Amino acid sequence: MVTLDQVSELAARLPGTTEAVDARTGARGWSVGGKAFAWERPFSKADLKRFGSEPPPGGPIVAIRVADLGEKEAVLAVGRAGFFTIPHFDGYSAVLVQLQEVHLPDLREVLEDGWLSRAPRQLADEYLADR
Repeated sequence: MVTLDQVSELAARLPGTTEAVDARTGARGWSVGGKAFAWERPFSKADLKRFGSEPPPGGPIVAIRVADLGEKEAVLAVGRAGFFTIPHFDGYSAVLVQLQEVHLPDLREVLEDGWLSRAPRQLADEYLADR
């Protein structure tokens, strides 16, 4: 099981990342260049209602931005454990990750891709050149 602290550690390894905690909800989020690329995403009452009698994914959930809707579909099509979406995210370029199900290498890869999709171009180019 991956923890929010591990998400934070992975995000902190990406240059220019800042972490913030929402004062109202206590949810953690990570951004680069002032743009969010990942955030803790508990289910709202409306989300839970949409699940109906089906139990929602348990444990901490993190949303991660992807470059576009095509990448979102590709990430979900692979069928890796822990990745999913909900109707609230239809038409939005982000995937949801159930931390108690995801494998750390898969999370690291999608988190990095999310960072690359939001990072200032020069910072992303420098990061890729150093890898």
